[in-house]
Amino acid sequence: MKKILLCLFIWAVILTAVPAKPSVVAAPAISTNAETAALIDVASGRILYSQKGDKQVRIASLTKIMTAIVAIENGKLSDLVKVSGRAFGKEGSSIYLKLGEEMSLHNMLYGLMLRSGNDAATAIAEHVGGSEEGFVYLMNQKAEQLGLVNSHFMNPHGLDVEGHYSSANDLAKLTAYALKNPVFKEIVKTETKKAPNPNESWDYTWFNKNKMLGLYEGADGVKTGYTKLAKRCLVSSATRGGQQLAAVTINDGQDWADHTKLLNYGFAKYRLQMLVEKGESVGQGLVAGNTVSYPMDGAESEQITRKIELEEAGTLNYRLGIVGKLKITVAGEEAGVVPLYADGDVRLGSENKSAWGFRTGESGMKTANKYLDTLRDVFRTLVTGKAR
Repeated sequence: MKKILLCLFIWAVILTAVPAKPSVVAAPAISTNAETAALIDVASGRILYSQKGDKQVRIASLTKIMTAIVAIENGKLSDLVKVSGRAFGKEGSSIYLKLGEEMSLHNMLYGLMLRSGNDAATAIAEHVGGSEEGFVYLMNQKAEQLGLVNSHFMNPHGLDVEGHYSSANDLAKLTAYALKNPVFKEIVKTETKKAPNPNESWDYTWFNKNKMLGLYEGADGVKTGYTKLAKRCLVSSATRGGQQLAAVTINDGQDWADHTKLLNYGFAKYRLQMLVEKGESVGQGLVAGNTVSYPMDGAESEQITRKIELEEAGTLNYRLGIVGKLKITVAGEEAGVVPLYADGDVRLGSENKSAWGFRTGESGMKTANKYLDTLRDVFRTLVTGKAR
């Protein structure tokens, strides 16, 4: 018996002497009063929090986030938009446009996003899409392009109708995409906007309905919404320390407080951390072609993996100097894919090229965008029958 007890004691000592594997500490629980909610890091697109985030729900005027980005990408901001009979007097929230009134698309987008004008939404849709139906087609095409699998649009304003829905996760992804557009980003952070009024001696003055702009430090968007069926809906965004987050709540009677809670949670628990810096040596005589930062909680620093995949000699990427790629994952999620160059490659200090022949620098993106704009104009003409 003594021998058995001695063996058990020795075994216990051995077990306690072996260092335990670091445990993964989950982020503290958080909840909202919403029917469904989501929180996203804008730069990376990582969903940081989701509460029934894939549930298909009515979204009221959050629809106008899609309306705005589709109009910006497919329309010409200096165009004069004429108010039709269908747009004039549209039910619901309005900026009180007159029948036959003309306003630049740029100014009308402010009325759309700051005051949630349903008349503006309809006028914009008819102008950019050739008809409201043509514009809705473009909205659903954009949803498909962005991978919004729980979204379908029936109108540009968000008034309740069967078949018109989205989800908190989809709206978070859409918002993260839209906030990368400088025109959209500038509009939604504007607190007050004046625009020429051809019918009166005074200008239009629009105050943003999004109270988060005044309630939360660093707030810079995005959109409010309400209908009797959808209830209170809100998408907000804020930037702190170079990191931008966006929060979504649907059917939430305490949305201002819940958005403060969500944004505070995100900034506190998921701080941006640099995973690799452009020019950094990654081994095997290779250096990173881009910088990748990713939002992570403290526990995830132990769950970073880096895998190098080399290009085969003779491929187009290889001939352009990209000799491989570095795949980075965090807690099993892809955090970034970085092109790799040979150490000392002079091309690393300039604008890198991709296998598509576009440079990844700013001027290269402009070149790529010109090609995309041309393709978009052709497609738009085919769909709507109206050239840009």
